[in-house]
Amino acid sequence: MSVLVVGISHKSAPVALLEQLALDGPGLHKLIDDVAASEHVTEATVIATCNRLEIYAEVDRFHGSVEEVSRLVVERAGERTEAMIPHLYVHYDDGAVSHLFQVVAGLDSMAVGEGQILGQTRAALNAGQEIGTVGPALNLLFQQALRVGKRARAETDIDRAAPSLVTAALDRSRAAVGDLAGKRVLVVGAGSMAGLATSTVAARGAASVTVVNRTSDNADRLAQEYGARSATLAELAAELAVADVVVSCTGAIGILITRDLVAAATVDGRDLSILDLALPHDVDPGVADLPGVSLVSLADLADELRDSDAGHEVEAVRRIVTQEVAAFLSARRQAGVTPTVVALRSMATSVVDAEMERLTGRLPDLDDSTRAEVLHTVRRVADKLLHQPTVRVRELANEAGAVSYATALAELFALDPESVDAVTRPEGLA
Repeated sequence: MSVLVVGISHKSAPVALLEQLALDGPGLHKLIDDVAASEHVTEATVIATCNRLEIYAEVDRFHGSVEEVSRLVVERAGERTEAMIPHLYVHYDDGAVSHLFQVVAGLDSMAVGEGQILGQTRAALNAGQEIGTVGPALNLLFQQALRVGKRARAETDIDRAAPSLVTAALDRSRAAVGDLAGKRVLVVGAGSMAGLATSTVAARGAASVTVVNRTSDNADRLAQEYGARSATLAELAAELAVADVVVSCTGAIGILITRDLVAAATVDGRDLSILDLALPHDVDPGVADLPGVSLVSLADLADELRDSDAGHEVEAVRRIVTQEVAAFLSARRQAGVTPTVVALRSMATSVVDAEMERLTGRLPDLDDSTRAEVLHTVRRVADKLLHQPTVRVRELANEAGAVSYATALAELFALDPESVDAVTRPEGLA
């Protein structure tokens, strides 16, 4: 059995498509149920946020399960398969573990390091537990992922990375339009990064802040939280025409703010600073050639952030995630060998007991003391013969390669598969 992830996020799909996949409580439960009912799935749950939808499943085969789970996502979006599939990503087994740990640590978020993903991952675990679709495999994986997320935030300042990004961009804009005090700021987007941008510019004394988003409810929510005003995407041109600073961070795929749109907004010759904090970018790079317009993008900030405290924190979290993934996979591989080792020792005990029974039949006058000594000696011989192979098979389980030493052990000693399967999976990996 292996873990499969089929997902779609701000990194792979436009906002409009992600909005089609938005789930309420009943919708989330139905999707989890549908995944769990798939032929090759034994456990399932879903991480659902405004920026991502990821299905996690314990599966018994790769190809069949990918097709089934992907079909459920396509059906949920109401899109044609050929249009939807390019936006999906798949992680399997070791890759699935690594991906989840990165997600919970905040490395895969639109606003790097944001803490909401911890609660959203916990909610996914709780939902699967309530429905009964999360079993030992996913429970163990998600519990460990949550510990990794907490460790990343306890040992680093990763939660300060995203605010540092916004601050660095605003500092760059000062050369073009001066301090924010008294300036009119337009924030395009309503996700985590937009929230950080809105709070930062409000704290720096902007004269006015307007939030524009494709979904008006999200724009209203963010604007109300920081005493700003909201506008619809249809009003983008009009809002650009009166803004001094624009912060765009929608995460949409494709250009949202075109060169022609900015040219029309600055026809009066005024200065305009545009901060494109989206990935992929929201703004046509050609706007930088327009008179009075300055453009700051993530690419412009990359070197600066790499050398900053925020960049160091991201690298520190990457190291933590790498360590945790290696430790988890090692423990999982060793746990996978345990049923075979237990079955082997059980077989040896059965052989010893059978031979002692034969010996008792052949030597009925054997006294209890002698019989006990013989039994003790035979068991010690069996234990010594099995000790080295069982120690080595646990060690070899940690080595990379295609060889399954547990399978080889089962074949060499003709172990009963049902005996191996009957061994209870450990509840935890230490």
